[in-house]
Amino acid sequence: MKTRLLFTIVLVAGLFLAGSTFNNAYGQTTPKTEKKAKEVKYTCPMHPEVLASKPGKCPKCGMDMVEKKEVKKDGTKKKPTDKEKSMSM
Repeated sequence: MKTRLLFTIVLVAGLFLAGSTFNNAYGQTTPKTEKKAKEVKYTCPMHPEVLASKPGKCPKCGMDMVEKKEVKKDGTKKKPTDKEKSMSM
């Protein structure tokens, strides 16, 4: 009786571990790791080295900080997606 119970527990634990390993091995991830919030950075138009996580005034010249645009590796600006356009309105 005890042997059968122990065998059942080991079998269930083995199936659980095999299932979780299978999901990770084939690129299936949990939803919380897939959703990463885009971090917005703000910079001064006159001093691009000045970065901030929220809008405000530049500490060097007092100008309004603007949202930093992403630049592709070829030097062109990234076109905003429809979702990004709707969020800026």
